[in-house]
Amino acid sequence: MAYSPLGESSALLLGRFMAALAILVCLPLLALLALAVKLSSRGPVLHISERLGKDGQPFPILKFRTMRTNAAAELPEMLATHPNLQQQWEQRGKIPCDPRVTAFGRLLRRSSLDELPQLWNILCGHMAWVGPRPIVRSEIARYGPDYQKLQSIRPGLTGLWQVSGRSTLTYPQRVRLDLQYIEQRCFALDAVILLKTVREIFLARGAV
Repeated sequence: MAYSPLGESSALLLGRFMAALAILVCLPLLALLALAVKLSSRGPVLHISERLGKDGQPFPILKFRTMRTNAAAELPEMLATHPNLQQQWEQRGKIPCDPRVTAFGRLLRRSSLDELPQLWNILCGHMAWVGPRPIVRSEIARYGPDYQKLQSIRPGLTGLWQVSGRSTLTYPQRVRLDLQYIEQRCFALDAVILLKTVREIFLARGAV
């Protein structure tokens, strides 16, 4: 069953209710992870960055910090001195075994627990449980004219690309899967993706 305007509104309300419930249930875990991040490396507990949501509206996405605090400043020099990393960055937008990631941050990423704070983004209506990846402005060019489709719905905590290879996929493959999700979007597909997400978290496949 595809989403209708009424179904869209109902799905948003249900998603926000589920997010509120999940935050309450996960509160002890969230507190424990926040403490671990604080004690394991210097810097803030949360990493907050701007992403583009529905209708191209920017919003602050939340994650537990997994990198050193000066990670962004380190990136240009690291790519300039390591051509192999430059190629991986261009192909995937990520760097496998990124040396800027802290030891505890690597554990958070492999388990996907670094994304738990995004429950707050769902509660605020910035994101949905399932949807395309939330992107930054510099990524709009990667989608070309298809960006209009991308911004027609809310980005998701999980999505089709996360259960289809995650960070092992090239950037064009992730774009294709985002667009495929938008075209095939329905309640049944969302349910399948959520179930597969649980499996991927336990198997920790494709996480960097």
